[in-house]
Amino acid sequence: MKALLLVDLQNDFLPGGALPAPDGNSIIPVVNALIDQFELVIASKDWHPNNSIHFQKWPIHCLANSAGAAFPEELNQHKIKTVLLKGTRNSDDGYSAFEATNIQLTNILNENQVDQLYVCGLTTEYCVKNTVLDALNAGYQTYVVKEAVAAVKAQPGDEEKAWEEMQDAGAIIVHYA
Repeated sequence: MKALLLVDLQNDFLPGGALPAPDGNSIIPVVNALIDQFELVIASKDWHPNNSIHFQKWPIHCLANSAGAAFPEELNQHKIKTVLLKGTRNSDDGYSAFEATNIQLTNILNENQVDQLYVCGLTTEYCVKNTVLDALNAGYQTYVVKEAVAAVKAQPGDEEKAWEEMQDAGAIIVHYA
């Protein structure tokens, strides 16, 4: 079975948010179109406590239960069956959806006999990349939908480096037509 994993498509990572991917809004129509092509749709969210050590490196973003941590209204959420919460403790960054603390992503994928994982979301250089690398390490055939991923662009060249790293590790980069 194939599954779609939406990584951190949250208000704080969109333009106007606390830690925006400049082109983040452009992926929402593509993600909405993809959602209807999958029987199993899973999403991850950053879900940080107020006192997270994560904020020593990054601006305060995606505080648990805040508007910034919510999915954008434009996102078609009807098929999202499971939401993974990550970065929930003061001591963890939670870059990968495989680091969720409320549910084990591997358990969901195995219970549903997922062998093909399609990944999209925010941001290319951090949470998407780390999720993709963890999926590959766990043995899943992993696809990344290029037009459904956007970068935060914190450092010049990081986005391109992330795409290369994912591909070199075995991810299959696909294009939404």
